Amino acid sequence: MKWNKSKFNKAREWEHALLKFVSGILIFETITGLLIYLLPFSLTNQVNVLVHTIIGLVFIIPFTYYMFRHWNIYRSMPVNHYIFTGYILMIVSLLLIISGIVLTYQGVFQTKISRAWDLIHTIGTFTLIAFLLPHIVLIMVRNYKAGMSNAMRPVIKAQKGFVIKSFTLTVILFGIVGLWTLLYQPIKWKNEFPDDYSYLYGEDRPFAPSLATTATGGAYDPASIGGSEGCGTTGCHEEIYKEWSVSAHRYSAMDLGFQKIQSVMGEQNGPESTRYCGGCHDPISLFSGSKNIYTGIDDLTNIKGYQEGISCIACHAIKKTDIKGNANYTINQPDRYMYELKNGAVSKFLSDFLIRTYPKYHVESLQHKLFKSPEFCAACHKQFIDEEVNNVGWVQLQNQYDKWKNSKWNHPGDASKTIECRECHMPLVENSDDPGSGDDMDYNRNGDDGKHRNHRFLGANQFMPVALNLPGAKEHVDLTEAWLRGEIDIPEIEDKWVKGPAVPIEILAPEKVTPGEEVKIVTVLTNNKPGHDFPTGPIDIIQAWVEIIVKDQNGNEIYSSGKVDDKHFIEPGSFVFKVEPVDQYGNLIDKHNLWEMVGVRFNRSMFPGFSDQAEFSFSCPAEMNTKKMKPVEQHAFKFNAPGEQITELKITAKLKYRKIDQYLINYLFGDDSGITTPITVVSEDSTSIIVQHVPISSPENISKSNTFEMNNHLVKAATSMN
Repeated sequence: MKWNKSKFNKAREWEHALLKFVSGILIFETITGLLIYLLPFSLTNQVNVLVHTIIGLVFIIPFTYYMFRHWNIYRSMPVNHYIFTGYILMIVSLLLIISGIVLTYQGVFQTKISRAWDLIHTIGTFTLIAFLLPHIVLIMVRNYKAGMSNAMRPVIKAQKGFVIKSFTLTVILFGIVGLWTLLYQPIKWKNEFPDDYSYLYGEDRPFAPSLATTATGGAYDPASIGGSEGCGTTGCHEEIYKEWSVSAHRYSAMDLGFQKIQSVMGEQNGPESTRYCGGCHDPISLFSGSKNIYTGIDDLTNIKGYQEGISCIACHAIKKTDIKGNANYTINQPDRYMYELKNGAVSKFLSDFLIRTYPKYHVESLQHKLFKSPEFCAACHKQFIDEEVNNVGWVQLQNQYDKWKNSKWNHPGDASKTIECRECHMPLVENSDDPGSGDDMDYNRNGDDGKHRNHRFLGANQFMPVALNLPGAKEHVDLTEAWLRGEIDIPEIEDKWVKGPAVPIEILAPEKVTPGEEVKIVTVLTNNKPGHDFPTGPIDIIQAWVEIIVKDQNGNEIYSSGKVDDKHFIEPGSFVFKVEPVDQYGNLIDKHNLWEMVGVRFNRSMFPGFSDQAEFSFSCPAEMNTKKMKPVEQHAFKFNAPGEQITELKITAKLKYRKIDQYLINYLFGDDSGITTPITVVSEDSTSIIVQHVPISSPENISKSNTFEMNNHLVKAATSMN
């Protein structure tokens, strides 16, 4: 079709209502797109996102129609730079429409927007500006220069009307943004301490004796650092929330033992003293100023943060840590998205949509490189007591960080050899749908690997999840026990350590013994995988011990050590890894009353990669009696005792573990509570010893010994032949 210039009415095209409507919206969409991209996170910019999306969807049909109509008018015109830029704009506009639809769909129905589509939409906006300005402005300038003729005056007038009405519509749309911004009522935080708050350690240290503090140095509204459930109900972090919801981080404040001990501490030393525990166990309570008046533990559910412990934000909002320990960190109070904390389906939909389609602030405020460092963990996983707490002086308590730092697992500057906290306790979860999956800051990962860090934080507490009846407790405890046994494979670091139990036990015993001979058995234990001492944590209450049982070939027990009685106590004399702290008067700290601790009188644990051994000995019997034995004459050299001859000793050794010793359990909950902590077999080994029988009357046997015992049979050899 040949271009017919005489039939084309320029003025009418500039006056077309659809052109003004489309142009006004296009200007608005372009400007808001730039503002969203260039300006910092704010309430107004969030409204820009919402209005930009809504108007953009409304814009699709009229713009598409106008674009087709415009093309149909000019398609037969000879190609020049105006036509060329027009075709470029048409292609760019189609990309913007398609990418906008895709991003909106992802924001509504998926967990995150695509980086690729977001990039296309962003580049498309700048490309649109680059070609639209010369396309429109040059045409208008050309017409203006030719405006002296009577024929062009209507065109110039029409162009002026086009500009005025287009920008009027743009201003109206921005008025909607402003009105929405003004009408929205954001959550106002009550960042205030109670009127009767006690500043026992000075107003400049309101959270002391904890070293934790806020970025402002003042109180935080508990709602501002809580609300973890919202992270798990957006459709985004559901898997991570499920992992966290049964983890030690989640129940750090709910922990029954912690609450009982904290109650005693509050009674004895005043409520301010419990702030010492707050930075690590219940930061929401600490930072909201709740640790001020002692109320006991009659109604724990009213304690702020009780149900969350270390909430998602309480951990992710930490901006600075120090390896000194005792919760030496600084926490920020991140801004929340519009409608994030408001009730109702519409509010939830809008807040979820904003977080997914405008995620920059969400990522910047809650995800940072600090998480990757063991120093981040050190803030809480390193503990000491000082004069403010024990009234005597500084004493180191549990310290996982320094043990790791000085262990074989730390190779500064060489990530390929180093195993860090998160690699072990937060192993990668494959095939993750979480929007936080992927990480291009780890040496062995990339941003699209489809993996996230497991937020179960598997460790060694196989008691509290079940005691608290948390959802998924059974599964979590099973995983914890498998973790203790070293049965969970971690592909990320499998080439850095050996397979097998985390702390294996090995029996060293003779191949053969004779009746009456002293049997010496050695069990060797090696802290094989942990990056810190084994056991670790509050080992004044943790118990890890060796149980050894020796039986004959028929299963009759001959010797044992480390068994637990019917009251759940380990029998005296057993080989136990433990710490025995003492107060300033030398009294044993046996109720986890660490606020009175000044030192230790005994400490047995294994440094990473090191071994320890337990030795056992007993006299090898010859026969296992089944009947009461008759008295034996003093000068008899041999006798026929009732019972079967023992030919083999079967030895089983187990390394056992439980989180809290029974004495403390009884103290906390009462002797008749029926509560006990489960016992996990961390590792075990077994072997056999052949019992060689030599005729008792032979000169060889007589020369060995004149007197020996055989399991309650006393045989006395004659010392003279009178």
